[in-house]
Amino acid sequence: MISAALDSAAPANPIPLKQDAAVIGLVGLAHGTSHFSHLLLAPLFPVFMRDFGLSYSDVGLLMSIFFVISGSGQAMAGFVVDRIGARPVLFAAISCFLLAALAASQATGYLGLVLVAALAGLGNAPFHPADFTILNQRVSPQRLGHAFSAHGLTGNLGWALAPAFLVGISALADWRVAYYGAALLYVGVLVLLFWQRDKLRTEVVVRHADAPRGSELAYLKLPVVWWCFTFFLLSTMTLAVVQSFAPSILKNLHGVSVEAATLTISAYMLCGALGMLVGGFVAAYGQGHRWSSDRVVAISMSSGAALLLLCATGWLGSVGTMVALAATGFAVGVGGPSRDMMIKKATPRGATGRVYGTVYSGLDVGFAISPLVFGLFMDRGWYALTLAGAALVLFISVYAAVGVGRRTA
Repeated sequence: MISAALDSAAPANPIPLKQDAAVIGLVGLAHGTSHFSHLLLAPLFPVFMRDFGLSYSDVGLLMSIFFVISGSGQAMAGFVVDRIGARPVLFAAISCFLLAALAASQATGYLGLVLVAALAGLGNAPFHPADFTILNQRVSPQRLGHAFSAHGLTGNLGWALAPAFLVGISALADWRVAYYGAALLYVGVLVLLFWQRDKLRTEVVVRHADAPRGSELAYLKLPVVWWCFTFFLLSTMTLAVVQSFAPSILKNLHGVSVEAATLTISAYMLCGALGMLVGGFVAAYGQGHRWSSDRVVAISMSSGAALLLLCATGWLGSVGTMVALAATGFAVGVGGPSRDMMIKKATPRGATGRVYGTVYSGLDVGFAISPLVFGLFMDRGWYALTLAGAALVLFISVYAAVGVGRRTA
């Protein structure tokens, strides 16, 4: 028998807005730090290729190392979060990022960068099970939609900050100084979270002596968990296409400059953050009016897929395609908070960390395999077909979202 005191239980007295906002802000800061660390190496790949004589395959392997370690570790981290609580796991994860930044500042070759990728991947692994365990236990149910919105928004802002931070400091000083700056950033986040640690405390899962062997793995037998995993894998594959190949697609199909194409990716991320902000209100309103979260997700993902398919036709021209890609980020972002509500409904009591760890490992798998699959399309010059393929994958993810809804109804 497994139980948790706070999972899915509404508080007897309403939680003050100030207290909820503090928890949401602290978890959002931690999540933004995690996404910042996704790009701890990538913005400086050209520098590493120049200084260490590396190839595109060499630096691409670094990202594969990051996501393989993060994805496999994420599922296992959920068990640790449920057993010892989210707070110590969160502190350990950010400490790994600190070590990764310090290792990067001292790197003298490829093996040093491999160590950085491994440490950053290890640090990234526990974030979703830890974050969502804290939010689900410490934030009042009526504000969870806004909490999930802020969580996704800060993640996008972390992605946006990393290139500007690392490349900007490298341009002013040196890339090693940039990593010292990143290390100071992690220290600051750790100090703040430790100072406010009481707001991050979570109840642990109590395992009774008479619990059947393997009961902690019972959730893996639930089909809804694997439908959620599949949804994350497919929807993330589309995001990976936009992040990895959109600049090259725009350049080859429409002659767009590298600067303008890169700006389009930033616009996609910022519109995604705006979409998540709006999606928080949609999720909160839907809770009060009994809208099903899976339907909101299906509508937003279908809209994003339709926009991507329109981009693939080439009918919109260069400017229209860039605008449509940014609008795709907004459409997908609106569904983000409802997506997290959908997973909450599919989570058995007392298994928050394990379920979120398993489900969100689909995100890492999607990031790992999408460049391999669609990279073959790009190598053959199938630029429009790459966008169309990303749209098709996103459409298929809608089917997975509906499958989750049917199994949680």
